Amino acid sequence: MNPLMSAEQAVLGAVLLDPEQLTHLEWLAPDHFYRPVHQALFGALRKLRSDGHPALSADGPLPLSWVTDAVDEASLHVRGLTAVYAHTLIQVWARTGHAPVYGRMVLEGAIHRTVAQHAIRLHQAARADAVQGEVEGALRTADVLTGVLTDLARRWGTDPRPVPPTAGPSGAADIPPPAQTGQVAEDERFLLAVLAEQPGAMGEVVAWLRPGDFADPTHGQLYRCLGALHHRGEPIDRITLLWEAQRRGVLADGTLSSEQLASVCEGMVPGSADWFGQRVMRSSVTRTAAASARAIRTLAQDEVLGPGRLINHALHALGPLDEVRARWATANSSPAPKATASAPPAGEPPPDRVKAARARSTPRSGASPPAPASRLPTLSAARPPSRGHS
Repeated sequence: MNPLMSAEQAVLGAVLLDPEQLTHLEWLAPDHFYRPVHQALFGALRKLRSDGHPALSADGPLPLSWVTDAVDEASLHVRGLTAVYAHTLIQVWARTGHAPVYGRMVLEGAIHRTVAQHAIRLHQAARADAVQGEVEGALRTADVLTGVLTDLARRWGTDPRPVPPTAGPSGAADIPPPAQTGQVAEDERFLLAVLAEQPGAMGEVVAWLRPGDFADPTHGQLYRCLGALHHRGEPIDRITLLWEAQRRGVLADGTLSSEQLASVCEGMVPGSADWFGQRVMRSSVTRTAAASARAIRTLAQDEVLGPGRLINHALHALGPLDEVRARWATANSSPAPKATASAPPAGEPPPDRVKAARARSTPRSGASPPAPASRLPTLSAARPPSRGHS
C-alpha cells in the first residue's frame, strides 16, 4: 500500500462524508494531489462548497446529491471517475476528524514532488543554455524555483531560509552533469594566455572571476597563481607564472608540468581578457546551475527529509548559483546613464571635453614635466626588441 495514495483517498473520503472538513483544508489545493482523478474530485468538492451546494445547509443526514454532483463536476475534467469509486472512498476512509492530518500528508508528498520537478527543469534549462552559450534560461528557471520554494514554505508554515544539511543527502541523483565541450576548455586556455602575456589584463577580470569558475581544475590553479601575482603587484609573464606555480606546489604534486603550462599559454592570443573572461563566466553559471539542480533533486528524493528541512536545504543549494550570478551581473554591468546636460553656448566645446582636457593637462604631484616634442622617442625607438633578439 502506497502511503501517499492512502492519504489522498482518506482526505477525499472524509470530505465526501463531511463537507465541513473543507473549512480545515483551505491550504490544500487540487494540484497537491498526485492522481489526476483525485485532483479533479477535490477541485469539484471545493467548487460545490464555494457555489453554496444545498447539501451544506440541509438538516439531517447528508444528501446523496453531494456525492453524485461532485462526481458529475469532476467528470467534466477527467475520465474514469465513477460514483462507485466515490462511495468506496467513503466506506474505506470514514475517519472524518483526521482530514487535516491526511491533508498534511498529501501536502508533504506534493512538496517533495514539486521540488523534484522544478529541479529537473532547472537542470534541463542549464544544459540547454550550455549548448547555446546563454544563461538567461537557467537564471529564469532558478528564479521560478526560488519562488516555488518560498510559496511551499508559506503553505507548510515555515520560514524560507537557507539551511545547510547536517550531512550529505543519501543517494545520488541520476541526472548526469552537463558534458564539457572543447570550446569551454579552449576559452579557458585563451583567457590564461591573454592574462599571462598582456600587461594589465588581470585588472579586467580579477574583480569578478574566480578560480572555481574554470571547468578544468588545472586552469583554475593557474588562474589562482595569476591572481596572486596581481595581488602582490608583481610583473606577470610566463616565467613568473611558472615560478608562482612552483611556489604553490602545483608542479610538485603533479597537477601541472612546466611543459603543460607552456602549452596552455603558448603563443600570443589577440583578444580581450574581459571577453574571454565572460565566456568562462557564462560556462560557470550554467555549470553551477546544473550542480544546484542535481543537489536539490537528490534532496527531494529523500523521503526521510521533512518538508521544512527540504525547502531550507534546497534554498541553501541555490546559494552557489546566487553567488556566481551576482558576479556575472558585475561582469556585464554597464555604466549608469549620464544625466542629459544643457547644451553649451554656441562656439564653446562641451563641458565633458573641457573637463577631460583639464584632467590630461593637470600635472601629477612629483611628476616630471613633459618632454619637448623634439625629444620624444620615435615609434621605432619605442618598439620593444623581438623575442629572437639576444
